[in-house]
This record gives sequence, structure tokens and C-alpha cells, in this order.
Amino acid sequence: MEGFAEQLDAHTIRFVRILPGPIERVWDYLWDGKKRGEWFASGAMPTQVGEKFEMRFKHSELSPHQATPPEKFIEMDKTGHISTNILLACEPPRRLVFTFGPETRGTSEVEFRLDPEAGGKVRFTLTHSKIPDRQYMVDVSGGWHSHLAVLEERANGRTPPAFWDVWRIHDGIYDKRIA
Repeated sequence: MEGFAEQLDAHTIRFVRILPGPIERVWDYLWDGKKRGEWFASGAMPTQVGEKFEMRFKHSELSPHQATPPEKFIEMDKTGHISTNILLACEPPRRLVFTFGPETRGTSEVEFRLDPEAGGKVRFTLTHSKIPDRQYMVDVSGGWHSHLAVLEERANGRTPPAFWDVWRIHDGIYDKRIA
């Protein structure tokens, strides 16, 4: 497997992917709620930095292929999950930053950066910072890895496998990789 998260410090991880461009197309996968809902979570983005917004997670809708969720995610997958976030920075089509995660575990931050690469490709960098503890880092690392695998398939014009099949491939790996 490739594309593992790099642990930058005790509270920060970073993923890098190279996706087909142009950069505006990749930006749409971040900003447009419907397109973001094809690989991560749907929902409209706010109009101004500092505003709250909601993202709706429904993992079984990320692919026409279906797989039974792991026992601990069955109810969440059946009903979906809404997260409330705050837009921290928006610099189209290069940078997007927002808060992430349940406040009960401390609010972390997610930053996406898009940079042009040779051959019309785009360097997609996801940095998740202010992660409160190791277990949360393990959990979000496996989740991001799985969501980014779906994004790579979508960006390359392919139908992704069932999200939960992708998740199962990565389940447990980050427990061994995160210090």
C-alpha cells in the first residue's frame, strides 16, 4: 500500500496525493458540497471565513458498490452523521481550512492545499492538526486514508469500491504506524 499519512508531530498528520487536474477541477471536490459528498461528506460551504457549516457523512453513499459496515459503525452508517465545523480559511483554488471533529475530543483542524504539478497534475496535500490524542490520530488516519482512496478513484474517472471494503484494508494499520 502507498500513500500513508506522515506523522509530523504528536498532533499532526499529513497525506499527499497526486491527482489529475486542472486545479479548478480538484478544488470542486473540496468546495462543491455535492462533489465532496462523492468521496467524503456533503454539505454547502459557508460564504465567509468564521461561519459555521455542516457536513453530512453517509459512507454507504460514496460508491454504488456496497459492503456491510463494521459493527461499531452500523448505526452511524444507517442514519448518517452530521458534523458542525467552522471555516477558517478559503483561498480558491489553492487552500481550504476548517475545524474538524467532535468538540468532546477537542476541535482539530484540517487544511487542504492544492499545487500545480508537471503534466497538468495537482498535488493534493491534506494536513490534519491539533489532534488531541494518539487514538484519535489512529482513527482519523485510517478514515482519511480510506476517503482519499475513494477520491483518487473518482478523480481518475473510476467507480470506487464500497467504502467499508476500502476501510477494512486500512483498519489497524495506523495503530502500528503512529508513535
